[in-house]
Amino acid sequence: MSFADHPNRRWLLFAVWLACSIGASWTAFNALLRYSFGNDDASHILLIPFICAWLMFIDRGGIFKSLSSDVFTCFALLVPGLALVFWSIKSQPISPWLCALGLVLVWIAGFALAFGRAPLKAAHFPLMFLFLFIPLPEALLSRVVYVLQKGSAEISALLFGLTPLPVLREGFVFHLPRFSIEVASECSGIRSSIALLVLAILVGHFFLRTWWKQVIFLLAGFVVMIVKNGIRIVTLTLLATYVDPGFLYGNLHREGGVVFFMIGLLLMVPVFWILQNGEHAPNPPAAKLAAPVVEN
Repeated sequence: MSFADHPNRRWLLFAVWLACSIGASWTAFNALLRYSFGNDDASHILLIPFICAWLMFIDRGGIFKSLSSDVFTCFALLVPGLALVFWSIKSQPISPWLCALGLVLVWIAGFALAFGRAPLKAAHFPLMFLFLFIPLPEALLSRVVYVLQKGSAEISALLFGLTPLPVLREGFVFHLPRFSIEVASECSGIRSSIALLVLAILVGHFFLRTWWKQVIFLLAGFVVMIVKNGIRIVTLTLLATYVDPGFLYGNLHREGGVVFFMIGLLLMVPVFWILQNGEHAPNPPAAKLAAPVVEN
């Protein structure tokens, strides 16, 4: 049996490939690590490769049943991947998203070389999921944060209108009898929103078979993360008004993201239930194939 024919040696080749890619780009990779630890909007990216590996592990029987080596795809991805990594190193300051994009291309190139085209196609979802490892560029991130900030302010205004509390709104600022609050960019809830979207992608992949239902569920997740952030803002304001002003800067404000994240999940349950209705019913061709054959 040759080196290429032994599955364990293919995994060894892929592991060495990953280690060499990280070692060769350590300056940029280290900057990416620091960026992830220091920014709430990028704190999730270090989990993405592990989730990707888990997705491949649970479907390993279907992904790795036919092994080969796809040299053409490897070099087609490796060349731009290395160019992006070295470009990120040369840029000052180091660009985290360029480094991450280059590394993702290099890792997928190594996967194609170690396992071949068939596993590459079979693992399309985990490999596409790996692109969530790339943090958003600052220009795009600022626009996303603004959309979340604007949406949160609109939902907050709607919810305030349902309360007896008199509120005067000026843009992102809400004037109340005892104090004023501002829906700042820090109040966009970008961290929990990203977590909710990642979860929506995984749930849609596992439990929704049609692509349009997966898209609807993902869009619903985007709407829900704005709604739950508006609920968070109004809840803290009402508690600060009627209970204790300390709620505006207390533990619930600083560390209560988990509570409102769970509220967001609860809001997603009815959407998931509606979309999943009928998902487990077998297709007519599949049912026909599964029927017993009676010979005369």
